Amino acid sequence: MEIKVLHQVMDWNEDVSEEVKETLSAHHICMINVMGSPGAGKTSLITSLIDKLRKHWRVGVIEGDIAGQVDAEHIAGLGIPTVQLNTDGACHIEAMSIQHILPELPLDDLDVIFVENIGNLVCPAEFRIGESLRITILSIPEGDDKVEKYPLMFTDTNCLVLNKYDMMPHFDFDEARVCANYETVNPGAPLFRVSSRTGEGIQELADLIGEHIRKAQS
Repeated sequence: MEIKVLHQVMDWNEDVSEEVKETLSAHHICMINVMGSPGAGKTSLITSLIDKLRKHWRVGVIEGDIAGQVDAEHIAGLGIPTVQLNTDGACHIEAMSIQHILPELPLDDLDVIFVENIGNLVCPAEFRIGESLRITILSIPEGDDKVEKYPLMFTDTNCLVLNKYDMMPHFDFDEARVCANYETVNPGAPLFRVSSRTGEGIQELADLIGEHIRKAQS
């Protein structure tokens, strides 16, 4: 019975995800699902990307948290349209939550929306939210075993960001191991080496996002 109910929930989420895609398509908006562990640097990465993208594109943000609104206040302080999405204990964001919260953003005045998903390497990977692009973040301090431990997160993503790359000299992090495991579960998918502190790799990732924004507008 539990398995049957789970399948029903997943199927229903997929249906709502498609409805979200239709809404975003009608407004020519690219939505990006940013996933990663707590402390992986999701907010810092989004902030750095905003700095690059806002020169050419209109950016909005949906900040997902179990509770609180610290990150949303930070992003809003940059003058970016931002809404807070609290899950009240749920370990992921579902498409229905995005569907309900989209009207709170000025959709006619946006080109791209970042969704900062709940800090988790398990649940967010299973739920599509109507996104155009999925970005998974793995920070250097987290360790090099995460692709092996949480393969779905790294399989069902469009690109992997090795974040806090400037900290490589300070941690025993086997980059070759991560790259080999990533290539095994997601052959040919791009990987970016990024540091929000030094700016390394930010422009390259912003260029990829720009391609997806242009695609949404075509």
